[in-house]
Amino acid sequence: MLQRIQTIFLFLIAVSMGVLLGFPIWEKIGLSSAETVRLTALQLVYTKGISSQITPVYYLAVMAIAVALIALFTLFKYRNRLLQMGMCAINAILLTAIMGFVLYLTLYKGKDFFNPDDQGNFGIGFYAIVAALIFNMLANRFIRRDEKLVQESNRLR
Repeated sequence: MLQRIQTIFLFLIAVSMGVLLGFPIWEKIGLSSAETVRLTALQLVYTKGISSQITPVYYLAVMAIAVALIALFTLFKYRNRLLQMGMCAINAILLTAIMGFVLYLTLYKGKDFFNPDDQGNFGIGFYAIVAALIFNMLANRFIRRDEKLVQESNRLR
């Protein structure tokens, strides 16, 4: 049924991935405001004065779209809770990979640009990844709770 609480959490995962695609993930501003680095789901842009160095990171956007599509697919498979749990596990793996790539790009590659002591600031996109991880965990928990309730009712029959 679409009235269950995990429906809301699965929908919020898709919304979080939309936020990730639309907002910056990380930003670092140099001592002179002419030097900046910005990470989005599509690219890592280093700007110094009027010149820019763009590094594409399309794999973040592809994985975010995959997570959103899997969450929406899982949303409508409410009759098959085992499939839902498996899809939530796949989403957890993809979200962990996204988080790993983001942390690599910000903490290791971002440190090399300028001022290695400054780590930069995480944006709304980063917190959308964290929120999606939490929503995925909660959705999986409530799906397991429903499956357990169904197994107990079958045992009593």
